[in-house]
Amino acid sequence: MTGPVLEHLGETKLELGPVTRGEGPWLRGEADGIVWLALDRGEGAVNTIGQDVVEGLQSHIEALERDQPRAVVIRSAKIAGFAVGADITGFDDMANEGAAEMLTHGHDVLDRLEALDCPTICIVHGAALGAGFELALACDWRIAVEGASFGFPEVQLGLHPGLGGTFRLPALIDPVKAMTLMLTGKTAHTGKARKLGIADVVTQERHVAAAVDAITAGEVERDAPGLKARAMGFDQARSLAARQMRKETGQKAPEQHYPAPHRLIDMWEEHGDDRAAMQRAEIQSFAKLLDSDTSKNLRRVFFLRQDMKNNSRGEDGIDHVHVIGAGAMGGEIAAWAAIKGKTVTLGDVALDPLAEAVKQARAVCKNKHLSNIETRDALDRMMPDPHGYGIARADLIIEAVPEKPDLKEKIYTGLKGRMKQGAILASNTSSLRLTELKKGVADPSRFAGLHFFNPVSKMDLVEVVRHADTAEDVTCRLAAYCGEIGKLPVQVTDSFGFLVNRALMPYLMEAMMLMDEGVDKEVIDTAAIRFGMPMGPVTLADQVGLDICLHVAESLKDGLDKPMADISNDLRRKVERGDTGKKAGQGFYDWSQGTPHPNADLDKASDDLTDRLILPMLNACVECLRKNVVKDADAIDGAMIFATGFAPFRGGPMRYARARGAKKIRERLEELAGKHGERLAPDVGWQDL
Repeated sequence: MTGPVLEHLGETKLELGPVTRGEGPWLRGEADGIVWLALDRGEGAVNTIGQDVVEGLQSHIEALERDQPRAVVIRSAKIAGFAVGADITGFDDMANEGAAEMLTHGHDVLDRLEALDCPTICIVHGAALGAGFELALACDWRIAVEGASFGFPEVQLGLHPGLGGTFRLPALIDPVKAMTLMLTGKTAHTGKARKLGIADVVTQERHVAAAVDAITAGEVERDAPGLKARAMGFDQARSLAARQMRKETGQKAPEQHYPAPHRLIDMWEEHGDDRAAMQRAEIQSFAKLLDSDTSKNLRRVFFLRQDMKNNSRGEDGIDHVHVIGAGAMGGEIAAWAAIKGKTVTLGDVALDPLAEAVKQARAVCKNKHLSNIETRDALDRMMPDPHGYGIARADLIIEAVPEKPDLKEKIYTGLKGRMKQGAILASNTSSLRLTELKKGVADPSRFAGLHFFNPVSKMDLVEVVRHADTAEDVTCRLAAYCGEIGKLPVQVTDSFGFLVNRALMPYLMEAMMLMDEGVDKEVIDTAAIRFGMPMGPVTLADQVGLDICLHVAESLKDGLDKPMADISNDLRRKVERGDTGKKAGQGFYDWSQGTPHPNADLDKASDDLTDRLILPMLNACVECLRKNVVKDADAIDGAMIFATGFAPFRGGPMRYARARGAKKIRERLEELAGKHGERLAPDVGWQDL
């Protein structure tokens, strides 16, 4: 059951039938001939599926086979939801100890559950993901409590379903839609799950027992598989559908980088009409993928995310946020805080930006699929405040005005004497040194950086920046604030460009130098995309805004110890003309027809093209590590993945550097520096990797 439903029901408990507390992950009870099994694994808020869950279920199934009840009900005893998937912490051990054998055992247990002669009913509240979804699919019936969701996120870990999902879901619903769910990792929420045929009944928690009785009494009907499902039993139809799937999947997840979805398509095309063959293929494929570099790195990314979430735990003590500057960034910062439950006042010297910010907030709510009531509540929490009345009440003031030191200093001067005791002032600056900005602040110990990335509603990372005088509790509270609003914080020191922009700008500037040398922008972008970046550097510069790129580049160029690629005259001319990229409709690319998708022929591209783009980024990361801009290499990898999309299947820039070899990269940088200039010389930090 989801939070809003629980709030609506007040103190209502989950309908667990006659189950009683007991040992192990499964609780059992029986009444009126119906056995209830409730999953309650560990002390955490959510269930995961581990070996103990499978073993415990096997014991219960053995008892049920000996003494068959009228029906079996399976659900979660945890308020947060059903089960969020397999216990990923055990995947490395699983790969080392015979994954195929362990998977085969898990399949046998679920097959026995499926084969019970009595009706088996799974009740899902909250999320049923991955192995949790597969457990639900092994039951005859699924009851979804309002707010329930179902999905297979395994592709995000370089895997596909491994406990029967590849054949049970296509047998239950439209096979093409089943494959789409597995290939994309998307979630089917309550209404969609009912429409697809995943959920047989949708009800509220207080009606769960009645729904169980209705199913047991044979009073619930469901549709038989449709024409498309029957058609996909034919090899030709599956091959045609598989061809289209490969094309669409390859555009977003190239096979050489992300093999799992392609193996899933292969299996379905070849064995989609033969359950036993599909089951054998699923087990062998999952076991092989589990040991692949892609899956190992993507699992590492999962744990990097968890570590960053752990770093955001704690009380932020921030209820009221005041944002100064209602531009694109300030407006979204305010909207996002309001959506996440904070009281927000938004100030600006002009009324038009405030009106536009409210409009923008409504669009963010729509994009995040908020209901009308949720949208109304969020907008009620976000109050335009042209006179700055909220300053005196705010626990956190976020300054999000243009990158002009004089303007920021004027704002900080105007805040003196108006902020309440203990309030924090944070700048959203992306390039200016806090060491300089703090001179205009009344209390530098309560001043820090809170660098969001654009667009705020889509970018997970926030850099929490501390300068020499920032109090420890300030950075801790700001990290906790990031967690409260669903963002991932990385704590960085006050350095030119902090971490992300310091690493990103050499990549962008090298791309522009390559264009100045005559290399086509689509060739440059294609090289980066084939390395694994989500978009090429030229497209990215357009998306960030060429004016912002120019400003950050100029700030870095003046402050770095080592040279960076010369700022392109073409970049300067475009900014002067107002061709600043996506927001202007024209930059290096024409955006009038939407986002460009370069796919150039690289046969004639220079052999050093990719290294000239990627290695300057790695070089800057090593410099940041050496200078203690961040605490460790893991923080760099997490930040660069979640802020720039750095090839997740490579595990992050530092992971990639170690896999390729620090000595080899250092030698390669020396070679590139000899050919193209001192800016590509290796940082001394490579010696310590």
